[in-house]
Amino acid sequence: MTCGLGAFKTLCAATLFAAIAVLPASAEEPWRLDQAVRAPDWLTVQGETRARYESLEGQFRAGREGSDQLLALRSLLLVEADTGPVALGFELQDSRTYLGDAGTPLSSSIANPLDVLQLYTRFDAVPGLLGAGSSSTLKLGRQTVSIGSKRQIERVDFANVIKSYTGAHLISTSARGDELHGLYVVPTARFPNQRPDLDDNTLSGDEEQWERRNWGIHYRRADALGALVPGLWLEGFVYGLEERDSGDFATPDRSYVSPGFRVYRKPAIDQWDVDIEAALRHGTRYATSDPNDTQSLAVDASMLHAELGYTFDAPWQPRFALEYYYASGDDDPNDLNFDQHGRLFGARRSDLNNTSIHGPLTPANLNAPGFRIEVKPNKRWDARLYYHAAHLASETDSWVIAGLRDPTGQSGSFIGHTLDSRARYWVVPGNVRLELGASALIYGEFAKNVPDGPEGDGTLYGYAQVTVSF
Repeated sequence: MTCGLGAFKTLCAATLFAAIAVLPASAEEPWRLDQAVRAPDWLTVQGETRARYESLEGQFRAGREGSDQLLALRSLLLVEADTGPVALGFELQDSRTYLGDAGTPLSSSIANPLDVLQLYTRFDAVPGLLGAGSSSTLKLGRQTVSIGSKRQIERVDFANVIKSYTGAHLISTSARGDELHGLYVVPTARFPNQRPDLDDNTLSGDEEQWERRNWGIHYRRADALGALVPGLWLEGFVYGLEERDSGDFATPDRSYVSPGFRVYRKPAIDQWDVDIEAALRHGTRYATSDPNDTQSLAVDASMLHAELGYTFDAPWQPRFALEYYYASGDDDPNDLNFDQHGRLFGARRSDLNNTSIHGPLTPANLNAPGFRIEVKPNKRWDARLYYHAAHLASETDSWVIAGLRDPTGQSGSFIGHTLDSRARYWVVPGNVRLELGASALIYGEFAKNVPDGPEGDGTLYGYAQVTVSF
């Protein structure tokens, strides 16, 4: 798919020409707005604007059919005043969509017109908690959060709407690079969240969900085994979620504690790399968010991501990796247990698939072995391709994103073959980046046999995106 699709062709060209026009052709450093306006050293002003056209042929979600398209626009503007020991930050986000119709799966993760993404105070002179030579920062207020692999909590990139939280995030760093994160926040509810306001890009302020509290302690040990395995990180963490119904937001009243660990070695040329992350989840919840549902269910769920890769010392620096993703499912919908893992605030695109109006896989009731191939011809180009043989972890639980379930288990477990790709090119290094991507889902036995399942043999998805950073 290319940018030669109607209005998007004009948009791509206009954005690129406008950006390139203000950039010195021989600039060694990326052009930034605060430098252009000669802002003082203590003031940072930066942002980005992004346009993405998406096309989906074939529908896998329940109750939908035909093809779909979407034009997604996102702009960010961050202003931060850093006085030394204290910094004040303010970030605006404007996320809008066009060209969608009644069959487009719009949500508040895709459309969120002009609102405050971050409004925080950061203290940079907090005493360290990791011994001599360590230091800490404490951020208070509305903020975005990413820690480690981002599988537990992340500041999303591909999604058209970035999620934020309000509360406190402490980061303590040692001289050798170890990190200790302490987190206590409440999620921000994004509005609008219903149609037709989503279709119309209606302005409506976001609100804190004070009855939903997310906390976490996450320790990252740098170069844990020294010369024995250089560059190996070991991590241990525990996250929790407590939520209750509020006047504006119904919940399944989840009370979770999720301990876990990670073993990670970054990819490097002529070297094996590894990424193993596992977590358990214990607690209670109701089956639904219906206020009349008061039957408490015991939660016992788990997730595992395992990846082993190697980067070859060859042109294009090819990396090949075998990987496996598991997230438990609920075996019996009629017992008093809820064993489906379910994604909360973490990433899914980097591990599983291109998302937005596509994204058939999520870390919930999933058993998906696969592989990936990545190349980096030079500093301006990179690309990746990954494949998964996607199965349900439990045949009697749902294919979560599709909203399809066979409680009898007679439809089988194989969702299908998924292929996802992405290629990126810096048109102007550090300022203008072009990205193209495509995905395919070839239906397996479950998708073909489940009651009210999708028509056809699969789906095809593609997108073209241009991002201007300034």
